[in-house]
Amino acid sequence: MTSARRRFLKYLAASPLLAGSDLLAEQRLSDPMVWAPRSLDKLIESPREALSVFDFEPVMQKNVPPAHFGYVATGIDDEVTLRANREGFQKFQLLPRRLVDVSQLDLTMELFGRTYGSPVVLAPTGSNRAFHDDGDLAVSRAARRGNNLQILSTVATATIEQAIEARGRPVWFQLYPTNKWAVAEALVRRSEKAGAETIVVTVDVLARQNWETFVRLWRTDKRNCAECHGFGLASFVKRKPNFDGLDLAGIDSTGATNLTWDFIRRLRDTVKTRLVLKGLMTAADAILAVDNGLDAIIVSNHGGRDDDFGRSTIDALPEIIEAVDGRIPVLVDSGFRRGTDIVKALALGARAVCIGRPYLWGLGAFGQPGVERVLDLLQQETRAAMQQVGARALKQLGPALVKRAS
Repeated sequence: MTSARRRFLKYLAASPLLAGSDLLAEQRLSDPMVWAPRSLDKLIESPREALSVFDFEPVMQKNVPPAHFGYVATGIDDEVTLRANREGFQKFQLLPRRLVDVSQLDLTMELFGRTYGSPVVLAPTGSNRAFHDDGDLAVSRAARRGNNLQILSTVATATIEQAIEARGRPVWFQLYPTNKWAVAEALVRRSEKAGAETIVVTVDVLARQNWETFVRLWRTDKRNCAECHGFGLASFVKRKPNFDGLDLAGIDSTGATNLTWDFIRRLRDTVKTRLVLKGLMTAADAILAVDNGLDAIIVSNHGGRDDDFGRSTIDALPEIIEAVDGRIPVLVDSGFRRGTDIVKALALGARAVCIGRPYLWGLGAFGQPGVERVLDLLQQETRAAMQQVGARALKQLGPALVKRAS
């Protein structure tokens, strides 16, 4: 009946008598139709109502000031990379195997001798008290509940000591090295002393970003932001407790335009913890990371916040996995929103997947319960995708279950 109806509409379309007629409007409708789109005038009222992580974003937007929401939402320039990170997953297809007993699944992830309840890692994000009063500690407690690995940002609104206490086990510490070695050294020595077992050096924050979405929303904010924030880097850094007691004179960036492999080698010789690089996007840099004694890498374009080159991390992942050749673990972040996204990355060879914006949406919407629900949804979707693809455990996700779309 449907095919006959379409043939009839095609016949009508050929008639010059009906050119421009409203009868042809049906031809322009999407197929399949979107019958139940999310509506901005009907937001969820509790975490349990959420059907996907996307349900939290508009609630966060309602709850937090425009400038704070803009800080989370923004990409840079034309936001090409921001979109590419989502569109990149469409370039890969899962290849399901049937007649596999998937009644019992194992989603535990092992990394450096520790076992976690999920392959989903909480990526480092800064200034979390801008989104909820409990900030990073709500995130740590949610990570504790789900036994997720957490990476705490240098510019977090909680100290590394507080985060480890709230998490109940060691978290990783992400390092913005700044342009002063003494500051970087003090930060990593403090995190080591606190019990952080891994230092994650972010290497992709170099230029001053043109965060257009952030600035446009900030301009609509009716508050006097200077009363809380002041102006400039010095004021920003002083509000971040991991910098307490450090001499910050001469700091001109939390990132470092003078960052080189020499710095990484010096840091490697300084710290006793494991050392990870975050922000690599090429096979050449991945090989250098292995050659320079790094313990792992995180494939990342900072969620599209630091460059607008237009390449997604899922696109970069296969060549990096091939270059590393199993010598060190490879993690990946940027744009992950669905369980199928996660399964594709794991099948391509990633050990774990890091998320940022989704858990911030949950935090800004409902605090700790929102973060917990985001993690639950991603766990449920990952579990379902593994069952459908025929994998009983993370280690069974491999190249035979994924291919690049032609």
